[in-house]
Amino acid sequence: MSAALKDKQQYRPTILIVDDTPDNIMLLSRLLKDKYHTKVATNGSTALQVAAATPDLDLILLDVMMPGMDGYETCRQLKANPATAEIPVIFLTAKNQIEDEAMGLSVGAVDYLGKPISPPILFARVSTHLTLRAARKLLQEHNQNLERMVQQRTAQLLLMQEALILAMASMAEMRDGKVYAKSANHLRRTQQYMRMLAMRLRSHPRFAASLTDENIELMYKSAPLHDIGKVAIPDYILQKQGKLDPEEFEVMKLHAAYGRDTIMLAEKHLGGSNSFLMFAREIAHSHQEKWDGSGYPESLSGDEIPVSARLMAVADVYDALISRRVYKPPFTHDQSLEIMRQGRGTHFDPDVLDAFFALQEEFARIAQEFADEEENA
Repeated sequence: MSAALKDKQQYRPTILIVDDTPDNIMLLSRLLKDKYHTKVATNGSTALQVAAATPDLDLILLDVMMPGMDGYETCRQLKANPATAEIPVIFLTAKNQIEDEAMGLSVGAVDYLGKPISPPILFARVSTHLTLRAARKLLQEHNQNLERMVQQRTAQLLLMQEALILAMASMAEMRDGKVYAKSANHLRRTQQYMRMLAMRLRSHPRFAASLTDENIELMYKSAPLHDIGKVAIPDYILQKQGKLDPEEFEVMKLHAAYGRDTIMLAEKHLGGSNSFLMFAREIAHSHQEKWDGSGYPESLSGDEIPVSARLMAVADVYDALISRRVYKPPFTHDQSLEIMRQGRGTHFDPDVLDAFFALQEEFARIAQEFADEEENA
């Protein structure tokens, strides 16, 4: 016989007897002692204390007529306390009118037995409610185990989703000359920048409706896909050492539309969009728009530009300035701040840029924490 099975067979439920009459306590204790552990309380207040202090309590036998707090009020308070609410209560009382029984059941008791006590009926009712109690506990444990499994599986799927997003986005970054050695931290930096900006602006009247907790998290997760469209741009343009000529720049500008189309294709396969893909599409398509309407691909201006894209515009430009590219060396943090300051109200939403300057020390810290390996060599 296994130890677990042996322990289960030897388990004796614990019953609390609540009665102010010593003879009734002695009778019940004697009847129950061979099969159950018993505890005793002689009034309602003590019963509440004992019940709360006994985590393995399985059943309460409760008298109604007691001095001070009667059984009905005791039951009400037991059911009001989350620590004792699930313990079944059986009333044992000489108050055996129909209205008395109705009152007992209305305050939360599972059964109502009249005195004098009939041992066979007592044993049958106690056994029934202990069996039901055990079944409920088993079902609760089963549901808790299922919930834990679902949470674990959900966490695994989210990690897998994030890994796939980073892998897809890294393909574009690697072709764009942004990845050095073994590091691909541009994506992580821009994610962190976006989240910081969103958190800073969440209480701003212009942004409060858009920057909910859920939306900020979805923007954070979708941010790495901002340049996914560059996968479709030829290498000779992406990796050109010098400035692009006008024709080449027109081809480069297509990456915004390519990114939008790629995400729309995913939406089509799913049979519809969701918030994550919506933000990914907004960011990929509109992060090159400018506040004054001089950006691309749609020449949107002001609040026509999605909030998510306005945040990414600041995050992406700052990171591009401080990072080494095939066509330029990195600018210092201070040089980058000065260049960005010149874009207030033209390139960038003024309020978003103001939030950036309020957080510029945090931006510098993140840039250092997730610096590319070549920069640390």
